[in-house]
Amino acid sequence: MPVLTGGQIVARTLRNYGVDYVAGIPGHGIWSLTDAFLDEEAKIPFVQTFHEQSAVHLADGYYRATGRPIAAVTSIGAGASNTVIGMGTAFTDSTSVLVITGGPPTHMRGHGLLQELDRYTANDFPKVAEAVSKRHWVVTRAEELPFVLHRCFNSMLTGRPGPVHLEVPMDVQAEAADVQLHDLERRLPVGRQHPDPAAVERAAAVLRAARRPVIVVGGGTVTSEAGDAVRALAEHWQIPVVTTWNGKSAFPEDHELFAGSVGQTGTIVGNAIASSADVVVSVGCRFTDWSASSYAQGVSFSIPPAKLIHIDIDPHEIGKNYPAEVGIVADAQRTVSAIADSLPSARAERGEYLAELAEHKRKWEEQLAGRRDSDRFPFTSQRPLGALRSVLPRDSIIVAGSGNTQGAVKQTFPVFEPRTHLTSGGFSSMGWAVPAAVGAKLGRPDRTVACVLGDGDFLMTAQEIALSITMDAPVVFVVQNNAGYMSIRGGQRKQTSRHIGTEFSRPDGSPYSPDFAALGASFGIESWRVPDAGSLEPILRKAVQSGEPALVEVPTDRDAAGPWVPGWWDFPVPAYITDERQDEYHRTRATEQHL
Repeated sequence: MPVLTGGQIVARTLRNYGVDYVAGIPGHGIWSLTDAFLDEEAKIPFVQTFHEQSAVHLADGYYRATGRPIAAVTSIGAGASNTVIGMGTAFTDSTSVLVITGGPPTHMRGHGLLQELDRYTANDFPKVAEAVSKRHWVVTRAEELPFVLHRCFNSMLTGRPGPVHLEVPMDVQAEAADVQLHDLERRLPVGRQHPDPAAVERAAAVLRAARRPVIVVGGGTVTSEAGDAVRALAEHWQIPVVTTWNGKSAFPEDHELFAGSVGQTGTIVGNAIASSADVVVSVGCRFTDWSASSYAQGVSFSIPPAKLIHIDIDPHEIGKNYPAEVGIVADAQRTVSAIADSLPSARAERGEYLAELAEHKRKWEEQLAGRRDSDRFPFTSQRPLGALRSVLPRDSIIVAGSGNTQGAVKQTFPVFEPRTHLTSGGFSSMGWAVPAAVGAKLGRPDRTVACVLGDGDFLMTAQEIALSITMDAPVVFVVQNNAGYMSIRGGQRKQTSRHIGTEFSRPDGSPYSPDFAALGASFGIESWRVPDAGSLEPILRKAVQSGEPALVEVPTDRDAAGPWVPGWWDFPVPAYITDERQDEYHRTRATEQHL
């Protein structure tokens, strides 16, 4: 057996396990580990980010685009703590990332070592990571590492995906041990989890009796590669399909059965079809408040009286927010295919129902066109999205920032293949999109990657645009500049008729904004600021066709910036607001079904 340091054990194992990149900042607490990546037997490209949060976001974007995990490594203390937002995002959205942090030497723990959290218990960072990781480990000897590393990958890649955290103390990285590295293929289960045949028969019986069924696809549909199975079931049984934040891309949006998205910033079509369904087939969806309009009956869903067939790999999600007529814990792809095989071979006929769907879509397109095709300048949020869609290849990957852009992309930007729409759905983290887009490009260099986000979101991790040059990973960054956090301002205004801390302004109240085109140019990226409505498409086309890193600043109207809000969000109205908003809030809250 080879004698290797702890750092060499980690580095060689990651290479053996097929990890394509390691991202991070090699602070002092991880030096002995990162040095091992220079060994010929362990060379893995190192992505030097400019913030530890971004390293995790980049790895997250890589996984979402490819389905394969990579690693993020950081030092102890501040460097480790900076990973928490990244881990929280990956944990909430069920994406696999391996986060490795350094730790105080075992013989120094509890003594107040530089950057150690020690006032409650010695070396407390693992407790911080515990809440935002699927599992976490702290090793105390180099001999433990081969075992713990295959446990990390087993946890990440089985069941419901998620990030895992591994702390390797500084002395463990440096000490040598006589070890045998483990073969990952012999440490992972083989195959997919099949559903209980009795549950499949019950689900098929419920579907056979349905008059107005709907399929809601969540992020689990993408993860399990169940899109083709969903499409086959939808076409055979003539079922409209709606999507959640992370389910977007699981079903082609130019398909006649696509009904749009659901939730607070879903589409009018999606909410109308889903809320009036008598049977809801949920595929890898956990029914968050945003996707379910805070469970208000008849807004996005009506469960009951609708019957729910709930398919999820995680038993924790079955029945959590809605009662399930049939709950199936299994792989989504296998389950959907099994249900389809249990239905009659004759194709269902739902002419009247589908005609209703087509009419909803026609009216929605008319409404959408008003903003998407508008020539007002500064732009609506929707106009640049329509222009970008027209110049991007069909299989391009769109990475959407949070806030108004996130909702507008969800409603306005159609996608057609799995893993071509990436967004920080459940955590909705600002600062995620830029590094995640670079991660997506590293994972899919054959695809055009466009990152669309607001200026507030962009400023969180704007420095990471440099990675598109340093890693030769060209991304087109489209910054919608409305000089503030306009989605937050819109919510404040709706609730209280006033706002605070949301507009970027000078002391005299005039809007303040950096020159984003100049900022991009200072990083060596070809950049433009769109000067008028007529220049939008030509500039976007030039940026896309250049094949180089590009940044396009798009002036966006503060008062025409957001998506439509056809759903509902349970946001309590302050008691000092005594007008109709208070009555409307309590009236709708009384219809919530989750309790």
